[in-house]
Amino acid sequence: MSDTYIMAIDAGTGSVRALIFDAEGNQIGCNQREWKHTADPRFPGSMDFDWKTNWGLACSCVKDVLAETGIGAAKIAAISTTCMREGIVLYDGAGQEIWACANVDARSGDEVGQLKQIAPELEKELYLESGQTFALSALPRLLWVKNKLPEVYQKIARLGMFNDWLIYRLSGVLVVEPSNGSTTGLFDLQTRTWDRNIARRCGIRDDIFPDVAECGTMIATVSRKGAEESGLAEGTPLVIGGGDCQLGSIGVGVVNVNDAAVFGGSFWQYEYNTNSGKPAPQCAVRVNCHALDSVWQYEALAFNPGLVMRWYRDAFCQEEKRRAAEQGTDPYALMDREAARIPAGSHGMICTFSDVMNYIAWRHAAPSFMNFDLSPEQFNKYTFYRAIMENTALVTRGHLRLVEAATGKRPERIVFAGGASKSALWSQILADVLNMPVETPVVKEATALGAALLAGKGIGLYPDIKEAAKKRVKIAREFTPDPKNEDVYRRAYETWQAAYAAQLSLSDHHITRYMWSAPGLLSNLAEDTNVYCR
Repeated sequence: MSDTYIMAIDAGTGSVRALIFDAEGNQIGCNQREWKHTADPRFPGSMDFDWKTNWGLACSCVKDVLAETGIGAAKIAAISTTCMREGIVLYDGAGQEIWACANVDARSGDEVGQLKQIAPELEKELYLESGQTFALSALPRLLWVKNKLPEVYQKIARLGMFNDWLIYRLSGVLVVEPSNGSTTGLFDLQTRTWDRNIARRCGIRDDIFPDVAECGTMIATVSRKGAEESGLAEGTPLVIGGGDCQLGSIGVGVVNVNDAAVFGGSFWQYEYNTNSGKPAPQCAVRVNCHALDSVWQYEALAFNPGLVMRWYRDAFCQEEKRRAAEQGTDPYALMDREAARIPAGSHGMICTFSDVMNYIAWRHAAPSFMNFDLSPEQFNKYTFYRAIMENTALVTRGHLRLVEAATGKRPERIVFAGGASKSALWSQILADVLNMPVETPVVKEATALGAALLAGKGIGLYPDIKEAAKKRVKIAREFTPDPKNEDVYRRAYETWQAAYAAQLSLSDHHITRYMWSAPGLLSNLAEDTNVYCR
């Protein structure tokens, strides 16, 4: 087993990576290339995916990680793939890519309005079947292609996601899996496959859907052409992977029903495992297929916590950046040290960035800081910094409550992974605000590790993916809630909710600008009274 190596290829929002793991889940090597998604100047909000350039970057990563590790291509026992979710690729009858967009594409606002005009309750009806609304799904994007690029629309033969695209380029075989496929809004959650009736109800063709296979299924091998382009060995098994959060959940051991994780990065995702994929009628949270058979995930997203932190560091903490460079440390570590001196609740300061998820009418109020006075001893830059941390944790508290309302259950503990989990202060704040233990894992590349474990399952290396994950995931530290802070954060959450509602009303009435709103929401906001039901 010591000479058995597995490769994971990860098509993220900002980069593509190729990673090699040994059979025990140890990372042996990683090579990464940044990529960009270009806007088409004709279409505001567009983010096109350049499949030709990006395939070249993916191949470069594969070749370079093999060279850097000295592991011959013939020693790679299997390959699996993962990616950003929601991005889609369209193919013509000859199998050539003809259109693709990244997950951040937001050009289809008009089409969201068009879908809402089909029937007032259509979005809710489809949500109860698919677990998705129009905010992130493929439905308005496909309708956009139909309306704006009819010549491309007529040529569509098949639709796929980016993790499937990577395997397709290596093998010529296109198969979609449920974890990412379900984010299109075109899946039936219970059957974990395409629901052609959804497409027909939305005025979209129903003959463009490829076969579906569960994650961890070996579906192809590297073709001669794929080998020539990538540097891999012809005949290497290719195992279907999945979406980044679902595979990240496997990579941190969140594999059983009632397990839960928070992934803290540019976005914060709360993922809760359940044995039922039935969405709640409130339409507040997203429901996806997990990358495990017969497991689903309730998902609640917080927008931009990592980006807000980066903005605050770069705008107000130049001194910490300078000192960190001199000391060879992270500026966030210096900022954390000072913020830890600020009492829980940040002296009553409130800030509004991301809101608790409201999937059917998703928008966020204008960013703001409130409830501070002009005392520099209490309200200095570290108070503001801690308030941002507490804001994100309060949002996560709201997400925990949303999912609990939908399922009637709550987890016993949370696994906290991603860049934010490197902060012991943020981890402790999260434990205090949620009032439950928070564990941070050793693994740094959870999504890629999840893909590697699925690749091993596909070739029989791991008979049981749950056992494989549990054996290979190691917890670095556990943070237990401080009972002194329970009442502080309970009251802080109630105050924050009321303040956020007021701030959101200002944006709803066009007095302030939303930090973000779902495509098409603004044009329908005045007409849709349900958006005020939170």
